[in-house]
Amino acid sequence: MSVVFGIVVVLHLIGWAIALGALLTTMKEPKVARGVLHGLYLALATGLALTGIAGAQAWDLNYVKIGIKLVVAIVVVALGIVGKNRPEKVTTGYLGAMAGLIVVNVALAVLW
Repeated sequence: MSVVFGIVVVLHLIGWAIALGALLTTMKEPKVARGVLHGLYLALATGLALTGIAGAQAWDLNYVKIGIKLVVAIVVVALGIVGKNRPEKVTTGYLGAMAGLIVVNVALAVLW
């Protein structure tokens, strides 16, 4: 099971990297690219899977950390969906906020 967990962790990090990279490449001409949403969906789904796998293994989980990370992830996904559906609202600051929240989520995972 540790191999599966490791693979899901790698996919989770790749999802965040795809989303962050796609956001940073579209900063000059602000828009939410499809790759951003694909990366966000991957990161959200694998994050939920990681929690399920860890819970099934009866590991001692920090539910406060998981909850905060889930809220941040849902906010970023919501911003991505709104930005994709309403491109006239997307500015450099909008993309910067999304990128900042992604960095906050990764920092919470690593530093907490």
